[in-house]
Amino acid sequence: MGRGGLTPADKVVVEPQPWGKLEWMVSGAIGNSDTMTIGRCTIEPGEQNPPHYHPNCDEVLHVVSGTIDHRLGDTQLPMSAGDTISIPAGTVHNARNVGTDAAVMLIAFSTPDRKVIGE
Repeated sequence: MGRGGLTPADKVVVEPQPWGKLEWMVSGAIGNSDTMTIGRCTIEPGEQNPPHYHPNCDEVLHVVSGTIDHRLGDTQLPMSAGDTISIPAGTVHNARNVGTDAAVMLIAFSTPDRKVIGE
């Protein structure tokens, strides 16, 4: 049986970034999952995270608020609150905030130990 458990709001792992922040609630490193990683990504207006890919996992990204242009391989996809994208392992992607407010996205990965190339 896998590990589980509550992650209180004050125990979320926050990683400040030049473009916004990443927040982690579930992962192998946190110790509450053997199968996935769950987090939240915030991108400030006019900013973007670097193009990158995950060699060891798929990613699902769900826009909670804001407006982004999401690069998925060679395609640019406009996304806003309520939109969800599935990103296959090995696919270069990134998000650019094209709105006037912070863009907030929930992110989920199909591994407890996501790898990132290019970020």
